[in-house]
Amino acid sequence: MDKSKKKVREGRLATKLGTIWYWVDDSAGVGAPWLAFLPGLTADHRLFDNQMAYFSGKANCLVWDPPAHGASRPFALEFTLDEMARMLHDLLLAEGVKRPVLVGQSMGGYVSQAYLDLFPHEACGFVSIDSAPLKRRYYPTWEVKALQHTKGMYEVIPFWLLKPWGAHGVSTTKHGRELMRAFMDDYDKTSYVELAAFGYRILADAIEADRSYDIGCPALLLCGEHDRAGDVKPFNRKWSEGDSIPLVWVPGAGHNANVDNPVFVNERIEELLTQI
Repeated sequence: MDKSKKKVREGRLATKLGTIWYWVDDSAGVGAPWLAFLPGLTADHRLFDNQMAYFSGKANCLVWDPPAHGASRPFALEFTLDEMARMLHDLLLAEGVKRPVLVGQSMGGYVSQAYLDLFPHEACGFVSIDSAPLKRRYYPTWEVKALQHTKGMYEVIPFWLLKPWGAHGVSTTKHGRELMRAFMDDYDKTSYVELAAFGYRILADAIEADRSYDIGCPALLLCGEHDRAGDVKPFNRKWSEGDSIPLVWVPGAGHNANVDNPVFVNERIEELLTQI
């Protein structure tokens, strides 16, 4: 077993809707910064394996299987994005994590922003990986409405076809595609479609809330230069300009940039830590 994996311990947080599983490596010790890694929709903690290994001993790290994902199942699909952020807050409190750097990929980036809105000044940094802003002003109305009605699109595609499409759509590397395929293989078609559609719906609802939060901590936008997921690239350009957040394109990477080019992403995260 990899030495870094020996340092990782499992944790569980019981909620009224189900149990959330998470993993902690606090080998960096007291006084070291905390990194909270938040995977995207339908992915699980394995999305951040490279980051957990790289930062072991350099920073204390925590990664979760989001509610209704991976080991955090069964879990009733009866929560909002804000409630996800509150669950994350409860989990961090249970582990005694203070002033974390939130590192969210795709949906994890939206959860991070809801956290920053609900708990201002509690995080000391934010890294968005192939995510997009949560503020309503960035979205045309048609796009928000489209997010609320994705279930039919997924239902008409056979799962044997949806799997390779999904894997190739988010990654540029063999490992990245195999990992995404492994995530998808953990679901049957019904549960996958329900989860994906639910995720987009609660995202649309969170955007429609028209929140006016500020990201009051050092922040960084990372986006794969070959990200083909929706309008993520133009959203990042607008987000960077509109909120004055540095945007860095990840060379050779797709939507799961931290898997496609972990060395580059890890270096950028480490650079942000030096600013905190």
